[in-house]
Order: sequence, then structure tokens, then C-alpha cells
Amino acid sequence: MQVAIAAFLVPCVLATLVGLVLLWPRGATPPPPAGAEQPVLGTVVSAIAADCAPGSGDAACAGLIIRMADGPRPGQDITQVVPIEPGTPRFAVGDQVVLGWSGADPTDPGAFRVADFQRSAPLWWLAALFAVAVLVLGRWRGLAALVALALSFVVLLQFVLPAILDGHDPMAVAIVGSGLIMFMVLYLTHGLSARTSTAVLGTLFSLALIGGLSALFSATARLTGLDDQTKNLIASLGTGVDARGLLLAGVVIGALGVLDDVTVTQTSAVWELHAANPALGARGLFTAAMRIGRDHVSSAVNTLVLAYAGASLPLMLLFTLSGQPLGTIATQQDVATEIVRTLVGSIGLVASVPITTGIAALVASRESAG
Repeated sequence: MQVAIAAFLVPCVLATLVGLVLLWPRGATPPPPAGAEQPVLGTVVSAIAADCAPGSGDAACAGLIIRMADGPRPGQDITQVVPIEPGTPRFAVGDQVVLGWSGADPTDPGAFRVADFQRSAPLWWLAALFAVAVLVLGRWRGLAALVALALSFVVLLQFVLPAILDGHDPMAVAIVGSGLIMFMVLYLTHGLSARTSTAVLGTLFSLALIGGLSALFSATARLTGLDDQTKNLIASLGTGVDARGLLLAGVVIGALGVLDDVTVTQTSAVWELHAANPALGARGLFTAAMRIGRDHVSSAVNTLVLAYAGASLPLMLLFTLSGQPLGTIATQQDVATEIVRTLVGSIGLVASVPITTGIAALVASRESAG
């Protein structure tokens, strides 16, 4: 049985490596779009109510004095007048902000705008807390999981994103990138074994199903993938990008993490059942593990749906306020895209349970027979 698994997985690994070579980005990273602002870090040293226009007396703006930490005039102060609107954040003395500099005269306040808050410090602390929690619970396996997570980011940042920007087909890049991440993460975290290889097989088959269904229903539903962010991306690049391919790539990569969880859990369940009762055959192992899988998949699907709903909450609120019927809202481009993304991912997730459990039951029972 191990020979059969290797006979299937080795070509998949080789195909992933060949795809990596063929799709590796060879062009230079596109330059920033014309007119792109340069970030400048600063700290608010004064925040008072101010007139939006000199002498208007409306006091409807916030007058900020910001001391720049870098950029063209480090250590110098610059004044910014920010209109106070419902969506405007509130600024206070000591706030660390990011200014957008247009590249014009650095002594002209009009060449700058308050773009955002600085968030690097709390994000680094949160990342450190996450790493400590994983290490305390997982120990050496937790360390392996953190290394695998770092490698996943390396693949995304050094291969997937540059390859798409280099003009390669986003779906092909996503398949190769997902395969590379899957092989690295699963084998590094769980070791080179028949159990891990079974989880890899289950993930591969489920990803193939998700890719096929997403391609089918995005085409039949005539989803273009041209949401506001994608339109801005295409306008910034000035070159054609396969928007629908980008949508499909996001579905595949987004489903990979949840699939890993389900396939590894199901494989572990089968092996633990086999260890507890070696007399169980493939059918008995499958039946027992599926009882675990049904509980797992019900909660995992709910997690996936709520994750997509949470990420799209502002969009959902916007369409709720439109006053249109639910059927009309659901068929609009942005909402229909999220529906297809959620349902296709959920179908793949559900299918991964019997697929992985069946393969694991066969492999585990054959191991004992051998």
C-alpha cells in the first residue's frame, strides 16, 4: 500500500516542482503606479478643533501638528487639517500615524495627508503571543508548525504573488503554490509517514474537487471577479490580469488551510481507532471514523461560512440598507461571488471527510495485515 501511495504522490511532487520552475517569476516587480504616495511615519504632538477653511468659524475639522520621524524632513513638524466626518477616526496627542507623501514640495502641508495609524508594535506583540501559545501547547511539534507557517508566507510572498504579477495564469499559480505549501506544511509538521501521506492524498483530491467546482460555477454564474479591489489592481498595473482566475486562485488557497485541518484530524482518528482495536478491518475503521468526521465537518463548515460572512460584513450591511429583495441581493456580483466561494469550499470540506477516511481506513488496515 505504501508503494501505491508513493506511486501517486511522487509524480504529484515532481509536477509541483516542474510547475514551480515554469511559473517562477522572471520579470522585475512592476514599479509602483504613477502618483503613488510614499509612507512617512509621524507622531501627533497637537490635536485641536480647527476651521476647515481659514476664517470660516465652523470648527468642523481637526487641526493636527505631526512630527515626522522619517521621510524628507525627519524631526520636523507639519500641520494637517482633517475634516471631521462620520467615518473619520479621532486623533489624540501621542497617536502614531502614517502620512502619505505625494513627492511634491516637502515644506508644503498639501503634499501630505494623514493616511492611517501605525500598528506594527501591537501586531508584533500579538504575533509573539501567538507563537508562545503554539510553543507551550505544541512544544517541538508547535515549533515545526511555526516554521511551516513561515514557509507558507515565503511561498505566497516570493512565488504566488510575484508570479501572478508577472502575468502567469492565477489558477495555475495557485495550484502549484497550494501543492508546495501542502507538501511542506504537512510533512514538516507531522513527519514523513503513511499517515501523513494519507492526509496529503485526501487534501489533493479535495482541492481538485474545489478547483473544478469553482471553475464550473464561476463560469455558469458568469462571475467576472471584477470587484472594486481587482479593478483598482488592474488600473494600477496597467496590464491585463485574469480577474476570474484571480477569484478561483483565492478560493483554492483559502480552502487549503481548512482542508489540512480536516484531513489530518480524520487520518489521526483512523490510526488511533486502529491502535485501540487492531482487529477492525477497513470497513469497521471507516464506519467508526466517519462518526467522528460528521461531528467535525458540521462545526468546520459553520466555521468556514462564518469566516466568509465576517470578512464580508460591511458588504452585507451595505446591501441590507439598499432595500432590495433578498433574491436580487444574492444574485449581484459581489454577493454571488461570496456565495460561490463559501458553498464550493464547504462542499470540498464535506467531501474531504469520506475521501480521507476511506483512504486512511484502507492504508491502516493493510499496514496491520502486512
